[in-house]
Amino acid sequence: MTSYRTIIRDGFWTNNVGLVQLLGLCPLLAVTGSFINGLGLGLATTLTLVVSSVIISMIRTLVRTEVRIPVFVIVIASTVTIIELAMNAYFHGLYKVLGIFIPLIVTNCSIIGRAEAFASKNSVGRAFTDGLSMGAGFTLVLVTLGAMREIIGQGTLFSQAHLMFGEAARSVTIVFAADYNGFLLAILPPGAFIGLGLLIAMKNVIDKRVQARAAPAPVTNGEAAQVT
Repeated sequence: MTSYRTIIRDGFWTNNVGLVQLLGLCPLLAVTGSFINGLGLGLATTLTLVVSSVIISMIRTLVRTEVRIPVFVIVIASTVTIIELAMNAYFHGLYKVLGIFIPLIVTNCSIIGRAEAFASKNSVGRAFTDGLSMGAGFTLVLVTLGAMREIIGQGTLFSQAHLMFGEAARSVTIVFAADYNGFLLAILPPGAFIGLGLLIAMKNVIDKRVQARAAPAPVTNGEAAQVT
């Protein structure tokens, strides 16, 4: 049985949705023009993963194998609908910015994938941990990419924070250069692809260095003779 530590490590790093599984790339690349946009979509996706995983784990013994996929889709779609209505009511400005990508969470392959591969086969506690870890890992990629593109493209960070945190958050916007004209490529779709590629490359470099450090040191001829 998979340990909680392994589940968390898989969600954040080893099997990260955005950097390893490469799922949910459409919203990841489309809405990460700023930190706040990435955070908003990431939290909505995380909540969907957590709620749908818990419900599917609870009903896993009641659903027949032949209809499990339609049932999973209904659970996910219902969850996304509730989240969409709540965002429209309480975060209307952010809801308008994210637009169609909120209801499109239903089509995110990572959600149905976790439901089928994990939630339907594990206890509620493990399903909750898996959904939270996968969602948090995906959110981390969203906000990192969003922050990179916002800083390079606009010269700001945390712009439009009031859409999520209220009018008091207008003052938290960081402006790095008042006369910065922006770098258009970072805001456009090619900038999203380049940024994601850099994040994936960085992760691969870190993984290789960790593996190199963990690998046993080669045995020299002198050491081999002494052992003999």
